[in-house]
Amino acid sequence: MLEAVIDNVREMLSTTVDLSQVIPEGYELNWLERTWLTLFDGRNELLTFTLISFLVHEIVYFGRYLPFLVCDYIPALRKYKIQGNKEVTTALQWKCLKNLLFSHFIIEGPLMLGFLPLAKLAGIRTIELPLPGWQEMAFQIAVFFVLEDFWHYWIHRLFHWGPLYRAVHKVHHEFSSPFGMTAEYAHPLETIIFGQGTVGGPVLYCRLVGSVHSVTMFVWIWLRLFQAIDAHSGYDFPWSLHNFMPFWAGADHHDYHHAAFVNNFSSSFRWWDTLFGTDAKYHAHKARQAKLKAEKKAC
Repeated sequence: MLEAVIDNVREMLSTTVDLSQVIPEGYELNWLERTWLTLFDGRNELLTFTLISFLVHEIVYFGRYLPFLVCDYIPALRKYKIQGNKEVTTALQWKCLKNLLFSHFIIEGPLMLGFLPLAKLAGIRTIELPLPGWQEMAFQIAVFFVLEDFWHYWIHRLFHWGPLYRAVHKVHHEFSSPFGMTAEYAHPLETIIFGQGTVGGPVLYCRLVGSVHSVTMFVWIWLRLFQAIDAHSGYDFPWSLHNFMPFWAGADHHDYHHAAFVNNFSSSFRWWDTLFGTDAKYHAHKARQAKLKAEKKAC
């Protein structure tokens, strides 16, 4: 397998995309297909794909965090902050940002460079036509969310085992009151292992079920980043998704994990924690909060 990946890398680095060889004769491109293929026309597919992956990741990650950063400076939204007694200081933000920039450029960037050759061997398409329809993308992304959540739950529980927690996962828990940018603040080993759940789902699906297009991959990663940053945002709004989808985790679910260092190991959904009882302390905490709120209202 390793030899095949290396050979694939060498071949991909030595070629450029010729659209005349990609577009079937007589095929009518739609706007999205034309735009997508223009990005690769006359360029090296591997390097172009990697650059797009990195830029999408950075823009979506920090762009998604920006609204939550603005919320910190709007007093009227303070009531929605879960741990309202704790401040997100400038020093904490800079500490997180420096760690992230190191992780993104030194850890995740090189991994992105190595993803496409492996993905191609699994059958993931990049510039092949046609691009997937929204129904196909929606179904596959729903499957990816379920697969990633399963991986995240069990790996996360494992990382809370004493030796692994002290050696690896403790880094992520430096922030007992998380804010959106802390979603990927972690030990390099944790970044790599959790990342396998994000990219591994599409690769596994492609190998066992059917074709996956890289456009679907980009939309999936975009949504996964939205989910991760929201879960670490520290805010629970009336319009937060878990208020409409009770099985969705969200910030209300994950913030307790950071505050108490126990329970709630899932990433996107609540069902694994419910099934295995790893949310008992969380529910007891919510019951106490509800009781105190009722007593305060009665007074």
